[in-house]
Amino acid sequence: MFKKVLVANRGEIAIRAMRACRELGVATVAVFSEADRNALFAKYADEAYYIGPAPSSQSYLNMDRIIQVALECGADGIHPGYGFLSENSTFAKKCEDAGIVFIGPSSHAIEQMGSKIAARNAMVKAGVPVVPGTNKAVASEEEAIEIASSIGYPVIIKASAGGGGIGMKIVHSKEGFKHALQSIQSVAASAFGDPTVFIEKYVEEPRHIEFQILADKYGNAVYVMERECSIQRRHQKLIEEAPSPVMTPELRKQMGETAVRAAKAIGYENAGTVEFLYSKGNFYFLEMNTRLQVEHTITEMITGIDLAKQQLRIACGEKLSIKQEDISIRGWAIECRINAEDPLNDFAPSPGKIRRYRSAGGPGIRVDSGVHMGYTISPYYDSMISKLSAWGQTREEAIDRMKRALYEYVVVGVTTNIPFHKAVLRNPVFREGRLTTHFIDDYKIIEDVKQVVIEDSAKGATLASALENKEQKIAAITAAVGSYMSNAQKQTK
Repeated sequence: MFKKVLVANRGEIAIRAMRACRELGVATVAVFSEADRNALFAKYADEAYYIGPAPSSQSYLNMDRIIQVALECGADGIHPGYGFLSENSTFAKKCEDAGIVFIGPSSHAIEQMGSKIAARNAMVKAGVPVVPGTNKAVASEEEAIEIASSIGYPVIIKASAGGGGIGMKIVHSKEGFKHALQSIQSVAASAFGDPTVFIEKYVEEPRHIEFQILADKYGNAVYVMERECSIQRRHQKLIEEAPSPVMTPELRKQMGETAVRAAKAIGYENAGTVEFLYSKGNFYFLEMNTRLQVEHTITEMITGIDLAKQQLRIACGEKLSIKQEDISIRGWAIECRINAEDPLNDFAPSPGKIRRYRSAGGPGIRVDSGVHMGYTISPYYDSMISKLSAWGQTREEAIDRMKRALYEYVVVGVTTNIPFHKAVLRNPVFREGRLTTHFIDDYKIIEDVKQVVIEDSAKGATLASALENKEQKIAAITAAVGSYMSNAQKQTK
């Protein structure tokens, strides 16, 4: 096992990786930017080092500085978390060259899956079903228009180097195609430094279902069941659940074995996720995330497998101790991403200081968070406050527990998307499990959010009044104690 691991990330995922290390007796190292100097994750680690100013390009994306810190402090492994450098093949290669273990797949596997075109071609070769589309970069506007017409509208234009839901657009007719193509090429060049795009047939009314994979360097691989991730906004996941409401044992086996075949086709090692689109009985490879997913918590809740620990064990050379027949599902779990953003203002970020904070608790509730009262949500990074997960014996119990947990959750000082989650969970179609990636628009969830905000306003006003009265009482008591101590000191003198 590792002796010391540097976590090249921040927030809740940094704490998650450090918790796994601590349970395994591994020392932890945090790296932090100026904005995170007093952050919880930096205090939680055994050691912490400043790596640069707040902008991520000067801190959390500074590969050479992070590796320098790892070498200087004697870390023998680097856990990248998710986001930032977690799927950067160059960083993984730099770690390999420096003699530090990158706790994830090889740089070669990351590179293969980092290009959607290369990934698509690798899957075709491995016999994994893919959505009809191009197998190479689009060379010109004329060629793109011809390809779209031959595939048939609607189509989706994707950035080859894209990720995290960025760099894709659905086009329903020839009239809007040219503008959409130019837009995605521009986004791709700006966000990923690569304007390359390709075109696929758009699968209508799809579900987004992903399979968790664990694989070691000895050729052993298993699928750790599936997650339903269809509640999305602009291809960004907001609510996930495990298992999927649409799954049958036969379909699970077929999709799971396909996911394992996809991983083995590229010699994949460590934890990863194979994502599929599912529609009308058919499924198609979407992409592979070569890292630990944000929503890994719900897989842990239904299987009892600690995925972060598995990452560490696999990375330090241990054989996978879990066989496919050892993995089973117990109950149901749902995760809501609690973000500092305003769902009634196009989900605009809401940075600021958290003045009051009380997370949910009770039976079946898990909160993964890196914030606390007095913490400032920075405009420089993702606006996530926490991942709120609820487990139940059944899907209905998991939903009801999540509704109760959302009722308990108190965040004062920034606007959050808690009303959005409340609106989704009480929607009858959601409760029936009839989900697609267009759920939010199809069922006008934002209109329901407005009603939730109105209903919550009375509770919020009452809470604010109670907190104000409490603060006044604390201030009065503090002043009285101060006066008493001052008088006592005078009398002593």
